[in-house]
Amino acid sequence: MQDDFFKYQAQTTPHPLAMEVSHAEGSYIYDKEDNAHLDFVAGVSATPLGHRHPKVVSAIKTQLNKYLHVMVYGEYIQEPAVALAKLIADQLPISLNTTYLVNSGTEAIEGSLKLARHYTGRTEIIAAKNAYHGNTMGALSLMDYQERKRPFLPLLPNIRHITFNCDFCLNQITEKTAAVILETIQGGAGFIEPVNGYLKKVRERCNAVGTLLILDEIQPGFGRTGKLFGFENYDCIPDILVTGKGLGGGMPIGAFTASNAMMTTLSDNPKLGHITTFGGHPVIAAAAHATLKEITESQLIAETLEKEKLIRKTLQHPKIKEIRGRGLMLAVITESAEVTNQVILKAKDQGLILFWLLFEPKAIRITPPLTISNEEILKGSNIILDILNSL
Repeated sequence: MQDDFFKYQAQTTPHPLAMEVSHAEGSYIYDKEDNAHLDFVAGVSATPLGHRHPKVVSAIKTQLNKYLHVMVYGEYIQEPAVALAKLIADQLPISLNTTYLVNSGTEAIEGSLKLARHYTGRTEIIAAKNAYHGNTMGALSLMDYQERKRPFLPLLPNIRHITFNCDFCLNQITEKTAAVILETIQGGAGFIEPVNGYLKKVRERCNAVGTLLILDEIQPGFGRTGKLFGFENYDCIPDILVTGKGLGGGMPIGAFTASNAMMTTLSDNPKLGHITTFGGHPVIAAAAHATLKEITESQLIAETLEKEKLIRKTLQHPKIKEIRGRGLMLAVITESAEVTNQVILKAKDQGLILFWLLFEPKAIRITPPLTISNEEILKGSNIILDILNSL
């Protein structure tokens, strides 16, 4: 299987971790030798209820017995997609009431950019330095990391970059700007939170010049920060909300949400302003509805902040310089990239799954399922500490 993996499946890096998966359940992924690997990554924040949560699996099986794909998005009324869009609206401010369901977070970013340009009639988009919004051509255009962009140039024009948390930079948002797009918490940059009311200041500047604010909640969303959505922590409501990852409960999904009046502009002039075949797929929508229902009706969100405290209390070591982030979206910053690499690779051999962040080489990603137990947190944290002691 490993030979076939490298021969037939396209690779994303020269050296993938290449663990052969047998099955997964709860907080654990099992390899072909039936070794249990405690998951501190949750599929890069994509499985908030852990692996194969019973309610998600049940929703999938129920829908499988009814129908799968029947028609391209938006033509037929399909109960799972309608129920999911309504449940999303029920959790949000009244201005965010209409959701377009797509296949991934990066497609949702593409849709949000199209919507902002079409609705405002403007072309300039402002993004943040060290931002990551995906890897399709439009999403990649938002990145300022030239090493990653250069092989694919030219990309979208009229993209400008500001420094996250820089108040002075907000003057670059003008009447020419269609939208400012920001991660609520910068992910690839090292889980950088907005400070000193930054997002509120961005919101005020956007209001002053008629610019839309797009917030990317693909990583922070769905309970990971102690609120259902990260923006709830910062007194800032976006015009367009982009979600993905955790919404699907382990199934592929993305979504962008705005006002009905704004979203309607994608359905006319031209018709099919955005179109997707499989967006809102009934099986995936059923899984997402079950996931969101469980997150909002349980105590998982409230428990997230208590679990954060336990991680911060336990992970104290001279080689750990700080822990960034909020809730169960945490980046452990070690003293060097070499230490980080050794911890992640050695942890793999000791049954603990950790991972890197895109732009911060000293960061160890800790984004476990929201359902992780305190005992599992202590188990994983102690493995990290033991490795650090051995270095």
